[in-house]
Amino acid sequence: MCADYIGVIIEESLENKDVLKDINIIKTKIEKVVEKHKTPWIKQWTLHTVSIPESKADFIAKKISNSLDSNHPWYADFKNNTTHIIIFREKVFVIDRTSKEQYDKAKAYGISLGIPEYQVDFHPQIKKWKR
Repeated sequence: MCADYIGVIIEESLENKDVLKDINIIKTKIEKVVEKHKTPWIKQWTLHTVSIPESKADFIAKKISNSLDSNHPWYADFKNNTTHIIIFREKVFVIDRTSKEQYDKAKAYGISLGIPEYQVDFHPQIKKWKR
């Protein structure tokens, strides 16, 4: 059974916003940037909650990866019941949601780029194993 992916894309993370034309945006929320965000070069985050058909997930992930800001570290992600796709500029992790090892690699990669640890909150140790 195919399941759509759901995730969030921060519009300000995109160097090329054309990818948003290919994505079903469910809702949008604007958040004022505060010091904790560690993004002083922008004043707000425009968070788009998106739905992506499973059949388009790889194509959209690659397009997002190529569209992310080349001057600052960002990631985008979306997931369904079994798979979590975590997207960095020029690198995409397709993760089995039951694999702590795969999540650890994606988290370590994000931190190595300079993304604050609290922002790589896709890690199951935070969300799943601390219930």
